Amino acid sequence: MASANGSFNGPADTPLPVKDEATNSVTQAGFKITTQKLPILKAGPIEEMTDRLKITPPEMIFGDNCVRIEHPATGWSIDFNAFDALDRVDKTGDAMLKVSYSKEWQQNRQKQFEDIKEVVKPFDWSYSTDFKGTVTSPNGSTFEPSETLIPLALLKRPDPILFFDDVMLYEDELADNGIAMLSCKVRVMPARMLLLSRFFMRLDDVIFRIRDTRVFIEFETGEVIREYTSREEKYDVVKQKLAMTREDIPAIMRDANRLTQLIEISDGTLERMIVK
Repeated sequence: MASANGSFNGPADTPLPVKDEATNSVTQAGFKITTQKLPILKAGPIEEMTDRLKITPPEMIFGDNCVRIEHPATGWSIDFNAFDALDRVDKTGDAMLKVSYSKEWQQNRQKQFEDIKEVVKPFDWSYSTDFKGTVTSPNGSTFEPSETLIPLALLKRPDPILFFDDVMLYEDELADNGIAMLSCKVRVMPARMLLLSRFFMRLDDVIFRIRDTRVFIEFETGEVIREYTSREEKYDVVKQKLAMTREDIPAIMRDANRLTQLIEISDGTLERMIVK
């Protein structure tokens, strides 16, 4: 079931239609939803990705993992994958978190990948991304600004779950001083579906960031709603809020769902399009 804020709290072992060991897919009302999960990349593919991105990938990079929603009749699709998400990371260094760990991290990473010929330039080492999915639309139709909200009431209904998957795209422990991760969950019901792509970052004693992209599709009408929200708050502020509760503070600091209830939205967009 999706919770009131559109996050997923259902069991991770929901049965999936299995296509092969790495890929799962389901087709519903003309929309095909596919997920692929493979092991982390090895040295060769990491080097190739580094050359293409011009930045060093995260410690755990699942470069072959992806979630894809497509409408074969029109050729429309939206893809979520690690490369496209990392390509949205600031590569100038202007957005780099200015903390004592950053210089040490750069030195360690460059040593780790010293066989890579091109020098890794400074960049946002927290891997913060505002990635909203890569859209392909042969007929030229695009998302447009909208005031139409994702209908949470419909998502709260106890409809059967036809398909569920949780796909990790990348993760990094930020030199053992926190965590940055991008994951993607998708849930398909008979009449509609919801995808949640979430970037979660905690840099200890510095900051929390949560950036969510939700894609809702109503199959019968072909309506696609894409909502992006960004939350950011200083570490000490969140810690003070948690101190006022009797909850397990270390556990909550790793729980992005719980943290969204403590950190206000600072930025966001709402878009809509019809795929038919």
